[in-house]
Amino acid sequence: MIENPKDVLILHFQETISLKENEISLVKNHFKIKELKKKEILIFPGDVSNHMQFIYKGCLRNYYMDQEAKEHILQFGIENWWVNDLYSYLTKTPSKQFVQAIEKSIILQIHRDSLNELFDQIPAIERFFRLKFEKAYVSLQDRTINTLSKTAEERYLEFRSQYRDIEQRVPQYMIASYLGITPEFLSAMRKKIAK
Repeated sequence: MIENPKDVLILHFQETISLKENEISLVKNHFKIKELKKKEILIFPGDVSNHMQFIYKGCLRNYYMDQEAKEHILQFGIENWWVNDLYSYLTKTPSKQFVQAIEKSIILQIHRDSLNELFDQIPAIERFFRLKFEKAYVSLQDRTINTLSKTAEERYLEFRSQYRDIEQRVPQYMIASYLGITPEFLSAMRKKIAK
């Protein structure tokens, strides 16, 4: 049996909230399926992020480039995760980030206007996103504190234990960027840990 991306999305919602049959139909009608090629960019700096994106298949990353054109990865996203420049989305201001597919990916998108309609029609959907935004804030604060208070080795070991699936799927230089270290330092640290 081939699984339908929108059915997977509904199951994802129902892990947190209850939806009636008519509400399920409404949700499915509001989301659009979008396929991304490997390395395709979904959001460019300067774009206003107007969609929430659920990852059905694939792996994406959020990153920004500094003045020396060096990439800094802020977030990875894999199946059953949401990916976005949340700051741009919430403030309706131009993004400072790229959102890019690392692998060929399939996402489900909903425009902010459609999502606001769903909030009015299905209060449980608004609750779902409130909980997601709270979790995203807590995660961001935790990451900021870890970056300031933990060694590179501690951050890497924590990344490995929390995101084993991601570590297997993304190049080492991207993990180094996410951790705020050089690829060479990561390579040396991995060798040291392996011993």
